[in-house]
Amino acid sequence: MKIAEFNDVHRAYGRGKDVLAGVDFSLEAGQIVALLGKNGAGKTTLLRIAMGLLETQRGSVRIFGLDPRKDAVEVKRRIGYVAEDQILPGFLRVSEVLELHRSLFPTWDDELARRLAERFDLPARPKVKTLSKGQARQVALLCAVAPRPELLILDEPAGGLDPAARREFLETSIRLLNEAGTTILFSSHYMSDVERMADRVVMIHDGRVLIDNELDALRESYSLALLNGGAHVDQEKLLALDGCFAVRERAGSLHAIFQLDPQESEAVLERELGAVDVRATRIALEEMFIELLGGTVPSGGKRGEVRPS
Repeated sequence: MKIAEFNDVHRAYGRGKDVLAGVDFSLEAGQIVALLGKNGAGKTTLLRIAMGLLETQRGSVRIFGLDPRKDAVEVKRRIGYVAEDQILPGFLRVSEVLELHRSLFPTWDDELARRLAERFDLPARPKVKTLSKGQARQVALLCAVAPRPELLILDEPAGGLDPAARREFLETSIRLLNEAGTTILFSSHYMSDVERMADRVVMIHDGRVLIDNELDALRESYSLALLNGGAHVDQEKLLALDGCFAVRERAGSLHAIFQLDPQESEAVLERELGAVDVRATRIALEEMFIELLGGTVPSGGKRGEVRPS
């Protein structure tokens, strides 16, 4: 069952370049999907469109098969959401914020809310405006998780949390929800969080989906080849090779990412370009993120596709 569908989504601000220029992907029930991209890539815009807070200028979005703008109340009742810049009412006490959310969501789980509040030592009486940034973020996360939503959308949920609190809260809450079948879409700059929690990675670059693949496939099926300046190979020749996904020039050498294992990458470079003494290695997710977003990608986007599980 498709929980969320993004079809050819476009969105621009003013007369500038499209922030989103044809985004296509979908979420199946129970998946945990990490949305990646550099600052300004359109992650927050896309999540706000999913929530019905912004409209697409072209294309369509369906959440539970519904239009998040036209069916806003029905959609929002079934979603937990934490925005990157979310601000809770500062004049309310923590207990009052929780009670407000409890009244809005018929699926609110009092026992889950109590367990999470106790586990993370969240005080009930202080007003929100007196909380630290990390505590306020934990309250917002609790309010999103306690209704046991069908879809949980988190935009940089770890902002303001120290590493221990981030790991404890996110892993605990996401594990509890995912065991119950909740679908989770979250954006993050913390690759360690992505690697611990996500089943699948969707990376946005230049307004489109550059990578959409299962995390295990990214670990196993991509490699980084390093060609020194003496190899006499240019970027265009590399990008034309089957399996070459992106190229980055750095300190007089070329870094090429292949959607191939290291041995296959080395074989292609030697066979097609006569490049010898080339070293290809498996690539970690954080390194791949840096190489892809700092490099050159073929126009029209070669794309890392989702592989059948």
